[in-house]
Amino acid sequence: MNSPGSLAERLRHAGIQPTDSEELRLQKTLLIFATGLISFASMFWLFIYWQLGPQISSTIPFVFQLLLIANLAFYLKTLNFDFFRQTQLALFLFMPFVAQWSMGNFITASGLSLWALLAPIGAVLVVGAREALAWFFAYIFLTALSGSFDYYLADTMLPPPVKIPTSTTVFFFALNFAAVSTIVFLLLRYSAIEKQKAQLRLEDAHRLLQLEQERSERLLLNILPGPIAERLKNSNQTIADGFADVSVMFVDIVNFTRIAEGLSPQQVFSMLNRVFSSFDELAEKYGLEKIKTIGDAYMAAGGLNDQREDFTEALADLALEMRDLLQRDFQVNEMHLEVRIGIGTGPVVAGVVGKKKFIYDLWGDTVNLASRITSEGVPGIVQVDEATYLKLRHSFDFQPPQTIYLKGKGDTVVYRAIGRKTPVVPGVRESSAILS
Repeated sequence: MNSPGSLAERLRHAGIQPTDSEELRLQKTLLIFATGLISFASMFWLFIYWQLGPQISSTIPFVFQLLLIANLAFYLKTLNFDFFRQTQLALFLFMPFVAQWSMGNFITASGLSLWALLAPIGAVLVVGAREALAWFFAYIFLTALSGSFDYYLADTMLPPPVKIPTSTTVFFFALNFAAVSTIVFLLLRYSAIEKQKAQLRLEDAHRLLQLEQERSERLLLNILPGPIAERLKNSNQTIADGFADVSVMFVDIVNFTRIAEGLSPQQVFSMLNRVFSSFDELAEKYGLEKIKTIGDAYMAAGGLNDQREDFTEALADLALEMRDLLQRDFQVNEMHLEVRIGIGTGPVVAGVVGKKKFIYDLWGDTVNLASRITSEGVPGIVQVDEATYLKLRHSFDFQPPQTIYLKGKGDTVVYRAIGRKTPVVPGVRESSAILS
């Protein structure tokens, strides 16, 4: 057996469809709430009428209640809300005037027509402010019409069949004003509470949407450089840019295939994740772009954004620090891995490939050269091409140049970086010269 609370909750959500907007949901619940309040008031009226015996007819309040309930039942069966609100508001408007006219005038009916004010007020809440004007004008017209009847026909009308005591008339005046005021207040309060709840739901949805958007932003920025991600969000055009001067670095793990043969897939993943995650942190530290990982190789570049002008020096610092990290930090490098590192500098084309599972990548002879310099390098050595050397020679020490053969390139001059040049302190240099 349903409790009154569960029945009220079922009525509160009756007729609401999953596709309904928040505004339409509120309108439906408000009209059903208003129907319940007025039906309860009609029952209260019937009880009072029956207590007064034959003095006042209870037919019209009883019929009014039956019509309200029948119309509600018809709506719950058909779910035609437009028909329901128009007919229900019409009952709110006309039935109080019909009841008043059947009882005599404003005085003898104790201002019963005041109940019709619920029609334009209800229209504001369940139809709309603009559409409610017609209901309000209809209420004013019927009120004026009743007043005209009372004014012009007061002397010619027959006395009422039953004389109603003055105390009863005054009681019903107070009751009508109190009941209508209470219903109006409850409807407005209910509307305000539901709108507040809807606003809170909207704010929660907006907050969740912001969190999801921030998560998507972070995910996108983990895949693409910031400026590229912004362009991709704001445009559907293909992203492909040419850069005249970019430094590209590859880091390749030595003998990775042989090392991985003795490990489980989870161990291989854990090993690469530790190493490459530490590389990511270093790349972010130097303001350089990680491009991608290809199996056991790591690719980064400088010169694709405007974060720093000395991007080639930054890439060389990054390469040396990556090498040194693996040589000293055996929590990151448990397997004592060694790496080959190569850097090439020159023009590249950069862009986003594909529409699904896209990736930001680089193409061009500079990329191919950096890759081949890496594969022909020596473990633990940072090897660079001549263009990179020319940009670094004043800041870094290098071994003498060497010529190596690269497939598809032929003999190529390369330089092996030792490290940053030691800063010269003027006073120390002068003292050394005097002693010598």
